[in-house]
Amino acid sequence: MRLGIGVVVAGLLLASCSYQGQRPWRPMPVQGATEPSEVIAATTPADWQEVPAEDLLVMDLADNSRIVIQLAPEFAPVHVANIRAFARAGWWNDATIYRVQDNYVAQWGNGDAEVPLPQGVERTPPAEYERPLSGLPSVPSRAPDSYAAETGYANGWPLAWDDLEGTTWLPHCYATVGVGRDLAPDTGTGGELYAVIGHGPRHLDRNIANVGRVVEGMSALSARPRGTGNLGFYQTDRGERPIPIRAIRIAADMPAAQRPRFEYLKTDSAAFGLYLTGRANRGGTFFNRPAGGVDICNAPVPVRRKS
Repeated sequence: MRLGIGVVVAGLLLASCSYQGQRPWRPMPVQGATEPSEVIAATTPADWQEVPAEDLLVMDLADNSRIVIQLAPEFAPVHVANIRAFARAGWWNDATIYRVQDNYVAQWGNGDAEVPLPQGVERTPPAEYERPLSGLPSVPSRAPDSYAAETGYANGWPLAWDDLEGTTWLPHCYATVGVGRDLAPDTGTGGELYAVIGHGPRHLDRNIANVGRVVEGMSALSARPRGTGNLGFYQTDRGERPIPIRAIRIAADMPAAQRPRFEYLKTDSAAFGLYLTGRANRGGTFFNRPAGGVDICNAPVPVRRKS
């Protein structure tokens, strides 16, 4: 233990020396930036991109709550294919939300129940924790990050990336949906999913497959009673009851008139640039001093229902 402390102190001294003669990053406030809500109000239909119905996962709970998730097949294609197979086989019908851990995640699936996997599900997906950076039209946020060399956006998603490794990944932010798994080398099938309901647990980045984000119905997950068991699991012997799931479907399989439709602000648009500047430099009558920077998880891509 003493050796470990010595190594840390030495590392801090070296880090301190390395900054001599350099100025550390400083925020650069922008006075008079347009408020994000005003940016959104001024957008045109051309600034928005509709989410394909094939990429919307619709979860209906027994209490009539609905949660809609946008899937991210370009970041975790095998896991997303599994999720579609689970939904189309009705594998989650009568499953439950069985874990709600305060400031962390809400998790659902069949848990320890022995439910056969549907046909077409890949039992051992690859570790889809990151993907090549090349080919993505990335827009950098130009703000420092504790977990990645750089952060930014591409195709409507927040990203973290490493230029030297040439890799990028979806960061764990509020409302991010990830795949529950056992210890490595297990990667999870996608049958057990969770949504982040607290401060972004970024230490999970590149350790778990992120497969999407909740775009509607977060309160049906985040406002649930917390489980008192280890890691927030509900304890039925203490009278805690998991939340029943009535059905989970792919929106493309629903009648056209019943499908929820969503659209996101294009991250390569001028409107998104103004929105991002506004998120980093809040003003108006409340903020006296613009921040000059914003965490990737505090500047979510705007998503709204499409009429």
